Amino acid sequence: MKRILVTGGAGFIGSHLCRALLAQGNRIICLDNLYSSSLHNIENLLGDPNFKFINHDVANPIYVEVDKIYSLACPASPLHYQRDPVQTTKTIVMGAINMLDLAKKLDADILQASTSEIYGDPTISPQPETYWGNVNPIGARSCYDEGKRCAETLFFDYLKQYGVNVKVARIFNTYGPHMAVNDGRVVSNFIVQALNNESITIYGNGLQTRSFCFIDDMITGLITLMETGKEFNGPINLGNPAEITIVDLATLIINKTKSRSTLVSCPLPEDDPRQRKPNIKLAREILSWQPEINIHKGLNHTIEYFQTLFANPLWENKNIQTGATQTDPYSLGHQTILH
Repeated sequence: MKRILVTGGAGFIGSHLCRALLAQGNRIICLDNLYSSSLHNIENLLGDPNFKFINHDVANPIYVEVDKIYSLACPASPLHYQRDPVQTTKTIVMGAINMLDLAKKLDADILQASTSEIYGDPTISPQPETYWGNVNPIGARSCYDEGKRCAETLFFDYLKQYGVNVKVARIFNTYGPHMAVNDGRVVSNFIVQALNNESITIYGNGLQTRSFCFIDDMITGLITLMETGKEFNGPINLGNPAEITIVDLATLIINKTKSRSTLVSCPLPEDDPRQRKPNIKLAREILSWQPEINIHKGLNHTIEYFQTLFANPLWENKNIQTGATQTDPYSLGHQTILH
């Protein structure tokens, strides 16, 4: 039985990771300040004797004795991380330093949840790990993009200077059950709009592409990467290389939900990437990993989750949507949705 710390463990990916690691027989400490996450995501774990939740901001140091650390804490949707860009950068950079210092002190393995955002608006596709990216350092998305790039630098400098056993995963678009209703991500937004028969908001001409990985595949990739020992540190792309345009995604969701929604065009947000497609050759070779769940099966599971959520008469009062309040100006609305 390993003692494992998951920062950001009440978030979308973090909660699935906590659940999977518990199922393997580990003891889990879930650390989260609930800024953009929800206790709803982990409420069925709170009674487990091998699970402990700590409300804490990773921008501040903490000491817990563990064998492994998964560093996931940070708002991941533009809607949330742009609300307080200074705090976003602090969370990513100071959080990385605090977790790396803890890993160094404990001689623990540590995995950084990096992102495809480090590639910016890529000039090549698919994006391999050797690509340095095309990132605006002072744009609307820079607090997240550059914060994650700095975190990668810190992780590899702690490896070189102190010998900390680090792992860096570059996570591409991921979706599935427990996505927040109003977090600004394209899959959840389209599903919510379709289920409510609202207009589906397409930014730009909708021909920009994304590659969507189902959450179960992503969790398998993260755990497999952590277990590679000291032979491999990364960075490594984790995502589904199957590419789809935003318009085709919207149409697919409308058909699957039998919605009466129509498509509405809005101006493209600043620095919105035109293309996202991971090159996962390294993941196939090093981890023997590749996604198994296609977009049709994954969307069916995700739509079913939201249908069940909305059927619960208490869902609006249970903070299921996100850490944000119902009066938050960034709550779900056509003019604030970003892909």
